[in-house]
Amino acid sequence: MSSWAPKRFWTDAEVLACGEGYEVQLDGRSVKTPLKTRLVVPTEAFAQKIAAEWQAQEELIDPKTMPFTRAANAALDKVTVQRVEVADMLAAYGGTDLLCYRATDPEGLRMRQAAGWDPLLDWASETYGARLQVTAGIVPVDQSPEALARLSAAVHSYAPFALTGLHDLIAISGSLVLGLAVARGRLTAEEGFDLSRIDENWQIEQWGEDEEEAELVSLKRTDYLRAKEIFDLSQRQPDA
Repeated sequence: MSSWAPKRFWTDAEVLACGEGYEVQLDGRSVKTPLKTRLVVPTEAFAQKIAAEWQAQEELIDPKTMPFTRAANAALDKVTVQRVEVADMLAAYGGTDLLCYRATDPEGLRMRQAAGWDPLLDWASETYGARLQVTAGIVPVDQSPEALARLSAAVHSYAPFALTGLHDLIAISGSLVLGLAVARGRLTAEEGFDLSRIDENWQIEQWGEDEEEAELVSLKRTDYLRAKEIFDLSQRQPDA
């Protein structure tokens, strides 16, 4: 069977302000999500990214080349309608946060983890009043319910479009604290991704890097950096 893809049917993609934010129109017709919701995003910059994706399509539409459109679709069709459940799922990462699980050896890896991760646990304590405890190896550690509740409240404070970006910042790294630190600007996205891979990078230094794995890591990095961009694009600027 031959694959099917919808053909381009428009000439111009443009951004228009509307009551709820900004929408993208194709030759005057509103873009719709897969569930037929008008594709309206919080900021003009976000809408411009989406319009550029549509304008760049050639004869056949390729959704793989439209990550900002896909993110907006997810925010509207999925996250908006189950915002509490998504926030709960992301907050649950605090109970098994990557930063809290340390190597028992070698000493060099333990020191690298402590140097990279301890300041972020301190930051979470100072910023949210949430002190997470550290353990060695795979021995589970029970975190303070109060600390987890405060981190959960931080996650629940975000609107659906911001949660859409925050989702990948947390899920790709395996760390609620790292995701929040990148979202809040405590770290750049590049720093956050590298800190999430201290263990893997240590192993690469010892044994070398597999070419196929390197390609997968590159894709994850791209997704992670884009997640931060999506988070930032979702933030309305305060009125001057």
